[in-house]
Amino acid sequence: MFGNWRHICVDMQRMFAEETPWRVAWMEAVSPQVIEVAERHAARTTFSRFCPPARPSDAPGMWRTYYEKWWMMTGEHLPPDMLALVPELARYCPPATIFDKRAYSPWIDGRLHAFLAMQAVDTLVVTGGETDVCVLATALGGIDLGYRVIVLKDAVCSGADETHDASLTLLGNRFSAQVELMLTEDFLSSEQERR
Repeated sequence: MFGNWRHICVDMQRMFAEETPWRVAWMEAVSPQVIEVAERHAARTTFSRFCPPARPSDAPGMWRTYYEKWWMMTGEHLPPDMLALVPELARYCPPATIFDKRAYSPWIDGRLHAFLAMQAVDTLVVTGGETDVCVLATALGGIDLGYRVIVLKDAVCSGADETHDASLTLLGNRFSAQVELMLTEDFLSSEQERR
């Protein structure tokens, strides 16, 4: 039913879960669904991690301006362990894999696509945060690369309710030929029935 799928869990990191300027309060609410997918399918799970530069001057182009605003989230100020996955998910590595990225999209440097292509993956099951930033970039990049994209709508979160809702509406309506929105329970029960 879902083809050769891979779970892409986006940026479920301590710096978004704990008390930082980038904290996403809704992460706690979606964590049980994300954990359930990762626990049942650790070998099919890939975690992306958003990794800021050491200092704003290390970032290219407009990313430099971005990190001048968010200087406190750069490597010279943020403790390195804040880049780590939340402990509840870190325990699944291995067999789950981790891909670090310097931008919203995990596709920019080609490593993730090459890794998935080697395994003949054709479907992405996306969870994590934030719906209107890195999840959206992950989904749109996956669409551009030809993947079938399934977004588990109760397993993604944002710090902004309005744009979270708008992003799910956008993905579900404008990209309905390439994206499916599902509840985690429906995905897991359908996957279980397929076995």
